[in-house]
Amino acid sequence: MENIDQIRKTSIWIFILPVAALNLCLFVSINYHLLENTIFVVDQIGRSGFTIPYIDGSVSISRTARTYPAYLIFKPAMILTAILLIKYWIANNKLIGTVNNEINKNKYFLIFGVGSALFLIIHSIFLGIKFDYDLYKLFRRFVILGFIIFEIIAQALLVISIFKMKEKIEEFINKKILILKIILVSILTIAALVSLPLLVSSGHTHFKHALEWNYFIGVILFYFLSFLFWKKGRA
Repeated sequence: MENIDQIRKTSIWIFILPVAALNLCLFVSINYHLLENTIFVVDQIGRSGFTIPYIDGSVSISRTARTYPAYLIFKPAMILTAILLIKYWIANNKLIGTVNNEINKNKYFLIFGVGSALFLIIHSIFLGIKFDYDLYKLFRRFVILGFIIFEIIAQALLVISIFKMKEKIEEFINKKILILKIILVSILTIAALVSLPLLVSSGHTHFKHALEWNYFIGVILFYFLSFLFWKKGRA
């Protein structure tokens, strides 16, 4: 079946690139002393003591990624990830269109998926740029929120589309992984709804940071499951 091999290859890179980039930025932030007396001296804001932010929430993703030299890693990785996301959603749209004999029909998940990628590109471009305006701060929040909302909606719609046609493609897929994808998307949706009141309130900084790190991994984990979902050698 066409596009399966492309989807598998794209999926695994969508998982590897941002996870590696983010944790490399964290490593730089914690081990800033390793870069002293080099051209890559870490900005004071980007420096951190030892932390496991997934657990203690002592530092935010923004703080570890927006300053020099971390943004030299983070920005290109996120932009490349966004490009791969666009390829991923287009390939899935073509595949499902072929299976359902709807070649010229665009699925809604394509719109939200490409939209999430565009939000990610905008976020990456403006990351680290400082303007002391409330409107700019609101714009940044809108962009990152737009990425999350569009991404979760796209993932949910794709899972629904695949679930509806699972009997047609059962020889190409791992049904157990499909169940895991359904569970993951459900958890991400519930977590977003439950956490919203805390996210818009003041305080709870460490909780917000820990949620940010773990939620990011949860969103990206969807693509690792996509890699496992399609059976190898079925392209």
